[in-house]
Amino acid sequence: MKNVKTYSSKEIIKILEQDGWMLKRIVGSHHHFKHPVKKGTMTVPHPRKYIKPGTVKSILKQAGIEKILS
Repeated sequence: MKNVKTYSSKEIIKILEQDGWMLKRIVGSHHHFKHPVKKGTMTVPHPRKYIKPGTVKSILKQAGIEKILS
């Protein structure tokens, strides 16, 4: 994968929701998402103006939507 740009937490949440992830709970400054078919829980720090590229890469890879990164 090439260099990943920085995203805001709003942008990451929008990408996850477009892929079918649904907000299940909020704990402090973290939003937790579940998918009806995919396994696992995605945790996104929110609100954040910038999420570091490594964190973006990790979230999208775990969510199974790495194609955005290429």
